[in-house]
Amino acid sequence: MTIQQLEYVLAVDKHRHFGHAAEACFVTQPTLSAQIHKLERELDVVIFDRSKMPVIPTEIGQQLIEQAKRVVSESKGIYEMISQAKGNISGVIKLGIIPTLAPYLLHLFIRNFLEKYPNVQLQVEELITEEIIKRLRNDELDMGIVVTPLEEQGIVEKPMFYERFYAYLSKNHRLLSKQNIEVKDLMADDFWVLQQGHCFRDQVLSICDQSKFQRMNFHYESGSLEGLKNMVNRYQGVTLLPELATFDLSEEEKSRIRSFGGEEPTREVSIVLTRSFLKKRLVELLYNEVTEAIPEDMTSKAHGKVVKFK
Repeated sequence: MTIQQLEYVLAVDKHRHFGHAAEACFVTQPTLSAQIHKLERELDVVIFDRSKMPVIPTEIGQQLIEQAKRVVSESKGIYEMISQAKGNISGVIKLGIIPTLAPYLLHLFIRNFLEKYPNVQLQVEELITEEIIKRLRNDELDMGIVVTPLEEQGIVEKPMFYERFYAYLSKNHRLLSKQNIEVKDLMADDFWVLQQGHCFRDQVLSICDQSKFQRMNFHYESGSLEGLKNMVNRYQGVTLLPELATFDLSEEEKSRIRSFGGEEPTREVSIVLTRSFLKKRLVELLYNEVTEAIPEDMTSKAHGKVVKFK
């Protein structure tokens, strides 16, 4: 049995197709098929049911795949261990980040990080939280930057900073006369929210009275915070924005931002990893770079109340 054979098995499990798996592994299909068949003969089991299309693991094959994930992951840890022992800061970081953070957070730290560590290759993908967790479990990502707490079994959360929620109002909106607003001031008939699948939407609806939004005459959901801002700018209405999304607003747009009175609602932003995560040194360096790029007052949750998902 070899690590290479186990990697071929994991590729077939991922793609559910021998040809596509071979392409992903940069080998010919006969080579990949022969190696998996050799492993099956050695273990005297059938790993994949080839009569199905797409192919699927057998019952024993699924158990083998789960073990193979752990073995392959641990084998990669050897390179990480040696690199750390030599004092080398190099390698690849596969990072997933949610869409309501990516446009506002990445530019704050990426340039400095890459200038400090030129031998580190940072691969970033914008994904919703559910997909990030799935890819972490499948060892397709090294870490994610998401909103927590998630309380997902097997997932480690390392909180980095806390963002306040702000109301963003249209010109001449009735709430502009207020210095601070209350949750009860938000009305469904002029409120814009993100579409389903975004954790920010879930948190916004946790802050607001969801029963109000079941009586809307007009229903519009955007896939991005920029889309919500545009709707507010062009039409009457209000939306909620996280703190980082307010940094690059124009002075006129900032004049239409209102904070919440009392204990301000905030969201907790964390790096998340599996419990068996590798690349510990790179995780630490990235964590430090992000927290250093964030205003100091955002690294403490003392200024607000963390909003949890419903």
